[in-house]
Amino acid sequence: MGEAKRRGTKAQRVAALLDESGVVQMTAERYNAFIAWTRSPIANVVGIELEFFSDKAETLIGVLTKDRFDRDFGFVILGRDLKGRFRCIDVNCSMTRTNARHTLLASFRKHIASGESVFPQGDEKTDKAGVALFDTKLPIEQQHPAFHMLCTRPHWVPARAIMSEMMRHFVDVDGNFVEQFQTTAFDARIWELYLYAALLELGLFVNKDHEAPDFEVSDGQNKVFVEAVIVGPSPNDPPLDPPKSHTPIRRTLEEVKELLKTRAPIRFGSALYSKLNRRTKYWDLEHVKGHPLVFAVADFHEEQSMTWTSPALLEYLYAVTHDFIYDEAGQLVITPLKIETHEYQGKVIPSGYFFQPGAENVSAVLFSSSGTISKFNRMGQLAGFGLSDQKIFRTGVKHRHDPNAAIPEPFFHEVKQGVVTETWAEGLSMFHNPNAKHPINPNMFPGIAHHWFEDGIVKSLLPEFHVYNSFTWNMVPTDDDEPGDELAPRKVAAGENK
Repeated sequence: MGEAKRRGTKAQRVAALLDESGVVQMTAERYNAFIAWTRSPIANVVGIELEFFSDKAETLIGVLTKDRFDRDFGFVILGRDLKGRFRCIDVNCSMTRTNARHTLLASFRKHIASGESVFPQGDEKTDKAGVALFDTKLPIEQQHPAFHMLCTRPHWVPARAIMSEMMRHFVDVDGNFVEQFQTTAFDARIWELYLYAALLELGLFVNKDHEAPDFEVSDGQNKVFVEAVIVGPSPNDPPLDPPKSHTPIRRTLEEVKELLKTRAPIRFGSALYSKLNRRTKYWDLEHVKGHPLVFAVADFHEEQSMTWTSPALLEYLYAVTHDFIYDEAGQLVITPLKIETHEYQGKVIPSGYFFQPGAENVSAVLFSSSGTISKFNRMGQLAGFGLSDQKIFRTGVKHRHDPNAAIPEPFFHEVKQGVVTETWAEGLSMFHNPNAKHPINPNMFPGIAHHWFEDGIVKSLLPEFHVYNSFTWNMVPTDDDEPGDELAPRKVAAGENK
């Protein structure tokens, strides 16, 4: 009882000290929404981030740290530069935890008292980073429907907020990123932004110094180049019929099974094969020569297609599918079956992307079903950017870590601070090329799923929580009902996974 009382008293003293200093504690999710784009990968090697703070206006952010080697404590204070990016303005180390916290709060008080809210670093004029993603003068009819929805609907406030923070640091090498994001290439650009966030989270140095490939990433010793690829719609596909139910996928299970054998692998093949046969080969570029090359692919060929096509990608890459039965003892028996070709509406392509001429120059293919604006919305919600009455729910299937299980495990939760956590890289899969000239060390991409083709079968290493697909239900009470709406004056508007 006495110990509990002492702990409570200490917590109260800390709370009083924070209040006196004009400082509040932050969650790790909110801290990362501001700082993930600034933090160097070296920081995590050197220290452990323990506690997060900000002034009440969030013009200053502080973090209490512990040195991994000396085991002493320190802190970093960050303020916004002329481009609005949080960057270091004060740092100290080699203290006890108590002294580090007190010194951190003293630094807060000094900077708050100065009245300054912008802290120039001197390099803003020459720094190429910074993109005004949502500034537009385009008429509505020229805007991509998803971009217009993202800008105008209250459901997407969390996504807009977290994207605005990351874009302060983003480099537009081509000079057309914003124009394409707002008009004709929204899906491709949202996928590129997702990769940017995920690669940074994996602790990699991420550079965008070249027009191609899209990313150069390094762990300090090894360098890998990543090119973003999307599977887009075909002009030959008929429009989807109106949904027959309230389920997110418009297709029946039978349709999905058939398309996984026919159209889906051909769609992946078309996108990936075009990258393989680019006139100027990626692997011949001077800055790429001798380094691994990854094609990171996402499927946007029809609404919600990213949620069901991943089995087709695996089969197309390795030219193998898997059948399974349970034996008399109730044990799962998996049998690999070789695939020769894929056919759809008279078009036939060979299976086995990694076995095609030239594919040895591609070290791996990266895939996620989550590189959508719903991902940004969930991460923004967890960071506290959502509206006060907004509710976001997520349902899907994840890997079942049972060697005798043949189907994934369903999950459902509310996307809520303190209830669940989510990472940018969650759900990412790297499919390694068995014939790669420059294989990738999986340790360079920790915490994601890795797949290899060995002895005629696919072998996988999967994280504890690996999502195969999910749907996001995004609900906000609105007042924009039409007259006569039976739920007027307030209804719940829902946005599905986009």
